[in-house]
Amino acid sequence: MKKYLQLIPILTLIWCSTVSSQEDTGITFHESHEKKKRSAPFSDVVEAGNLFFLAGQIGMDHGTRTMVTPGIKTETEQAIKNIQDVLKHHGLTLNNVVKCTVILSTMDDFSAFNEVYTKYFTKKPARTTFAASGLARNAKVEIDVIAVKN
Repeated sequence: MKKYLQLIPILTLIWCSTVSSQEDTGITFHESHEKKKRSAPFSDVVEAGNLFFLAGQIGMDHGTRTMVTPGIKTETEQAIKNIQDVLKHHGLTLNNVVKCTVILSTMDDFSAFNEVYTKYFTKKPARTTFAASGLARNAKVEIDVIAVKN
């Protein structure tokens, strides 16, 4: 019994450390690096520990706030460029990406999308791809990623 009583202070310390770490989540909701996007109702990036969750990107030129020339290849190029810009702002590159979620407006664009995608994501992060109608700004593609900072 005495042995077990000696463990109480140690177990209490472990429990207090766990509760304390749960209260201090270390989650940061980052303001957009694009001034024109700062009024958006979401964060471009949410940082949780060493994980970076990026909001979805479409083929919009953020300098002009207009969509690039319509087409799956041009929109994919721009969406990836937008992802690169956000990652760079946080000291990351596409090589830090571990997961992509891709939403296409139609699965008919799957092959053409992959032609562009594979040029940039050479490390082959895990990926989910599906089609949905009604993407923002009538986009043909939206991509969000999760990156890890080493």
